[in-house]
Amino acid sequence: MAHYFSYFPKMYYDAVQDGTSSPKLVTDLLTRLKVRKGIVNEISALSTYSVVSGETPEQVSYKLYGTVNYYWVILLVNDIKDRFFDWPLSDQQFEDYVAGKYSNPNGIHHYEIVQTSGATTSIDESHKIEVNSTTSGATSVTNYEYERRLQDQKRLIKVLDQQYLSQFVEEFISKIKK
Repeated sequence: MAHYFSYFPKMYYDAVQDGTSSPKLVTDLLTRLKVRKGIVNEISALSTYSVVSGETPEQVSYKLYGTVNYYWVILLVNDIKDRFFDWPLSDQQFEDYVAGKYSNPNGIHHYEIVQTSGATTSIDESHKIEVNSTTSGATSVTNYEYERRLQDQKRLIKVLDQQYLSQFVEEFISKIKK
């Protein structure tokens, strides 16, 4: 199993230095692919995984696929472009992040109420809508609670069932090399 960037196309890049041209063969890092919506929405191919505090994409890959080499499949399936900001923070990183972002983590971030149509309950508070503080029945959400909800959403990722892994990698290789 080759590593993620080994599949990317190569190109010549001419980095002119001191007026001297010296083209070098480099990996085209600007090539991007996105997982088809059909695959992401395919229930039998994907399952939900809850990332443990401090767990990296490589560790999840090792736990699920027996090798760290498929970390990129996990990132790609979840459309994670920046593993340092899109991936869930460890508990300590989260505490540091909130303390650095807010002068008062317990200050009010917004107010919300339970929506009256559609889903009226949920695991992730998505059944609530943001409102003005003067709205009847509005409850406050602190900065800390708001950021915790975002982290909790990031913790729930989709993972590709191992039986589809080789097919996924083969399709990726065929698309990236075009």
